[in-house]
Amino acid sequence: DLYRKVFVFRKDPSDAYVLLRAKLEQPLQNFTVCLRSYTDLTRPHSLFSYATKAQDNEILLFKPKPSEYRLYVGGKFVTFRVPEGHRDWEHVCASWESATGVAEFWLNGKPWPRKGLQRGYMVGAEAAILLGQEQDAFGGGFDVYNSFSGELADVYLWDAGLSPDKMRAAYQSLRLPPAVLAWKNLSYEMKGDVVVKPRLRE
Repeated sequence: DLYRKVFVFRKDPSDAYVLLRAKLEQPLQNFTVCLRSYTDLTRPHSLFSYATKAQDNEILLFKPKPSEYRLYVGGKFVTFRVPEGHRDWEHVCASWESATGVAEFWLNGKPWPRKGLQRGYMVGAEAAILLGQEQDAFGGGFDVYNSFSGELADVYLWDAGLSPDKMRAAYQSLRLPPAVLAWKNLSYEMKGDVVVKPRLRE
């Protein structure tokens, strides 16, 4: 149980990562991914990397610079421009639905203008899911200068879009619907220089 705990990626640049195990029965027509990060990195870094054998950026949440997030679906991406962080925890949720190709992005409990990509696409179910590195091949092909350094917590993946109430609940750490990946009962394996520590502050 990772309640009130965080992954600390201690080095910069880093070769560490956390491998997550999800039980996905079928391809995803919708998804929502949420997580909390705390870093002083200004270089590009990966937050959540979901790769299939056919597509290394099947789902990727990536921060190319402090004022920008990118959401990739099936190798294509949309950009969400954000205010530069105040060196504090940032909570993000990104969701996508195949039927409309609409992507939602929420930062610290607030929605950004919606964007569109990959209408009609299906996200493959057989995936390598990693925190801390960006995959350029299935389960590997890392570039240390896209690695994450800092603290990550509250990682969730749903095989559905979340309602606005649930998006806000994720930000506030309230009760959430059952998830494919859930922080409270995460199945994970740590590789390299990453440790689990209690959260220092709320």
